[in-house]
Amino acid sequence: MQKKILIVEDDIHISNIIKMNLNLVNYATAEVYDGISALDAVKQDKFDLILLDVMIPKLDGFALMEKMKSFGIPVIFLTARNSVYDKVNGLRLGADDYMVKPFEAIELLARIETVLRRYGKEEQVIAFQNLQADLNKREVTVQGEPVELTPKEYDLLIVLLRNKNIALSREQFIDKVWGSDYYGETRTVDMHIKSLRKKLHLQDHIKTIYKIGYRLED
Repeated sequence: MQKKILIVEDDIHISNIIKMNLNLVNYATAEVYDGISALDAVKQDKFDLILLDVMIPKLDGFALMEKMKSFGIPVIFLTARNSVYDKVNGLRLGADDYMVKPFEAIELLARIETVLRRYGKEEQVIAFQNLQADLNKREVTVQGEPVELTPKEYDLLIVLLRNKNIALSREQFIDKVWGSDYYGETRTVDMHIKSLRKKLHLQDHIKTIYKIGYRLED
């Protein structure tokens, strides 16, 4: 089931960029630009997560957080206010995370996944074309038939699925799949991508991005 995220950001340009990145990886979104509108939105609709700027008109993010506690919706603050006091204040108010602008889209997506997982709201099955990945069983099927993947092939596939339509560098794949303490060659990413393309018939969907890395696309 598609997860719905409320973006509360008064800078329309920033809000639209966040919305675009979330939509690319299959999150549903709604945008509001002030605290009062945000409060009205959570009263009228159901959201799985709120991305909340602190410095918004009519009702700032901290005051809004106080009023939204009873709704039980996880919140990630996105703000230019980077003082330790503001961060501690936001977390004490009940926010699940606090990100300082500017930030990379891939980091935001990772933080969102972590929070949704913590609340048990993360998807348990990810589908793409005729492929399904069961996160609980760590099983992958194509047209209903199971496909054997090595542990690293499976982890790499999940990174691709969770970042669909986003180009990731080989270094980013290494960090997410092999870990930051891996000191081998990035060529291992190419070898695992080649294997995934063959085993899962994704030759037309895992695109090579020149001088960068790879991207999964429809």
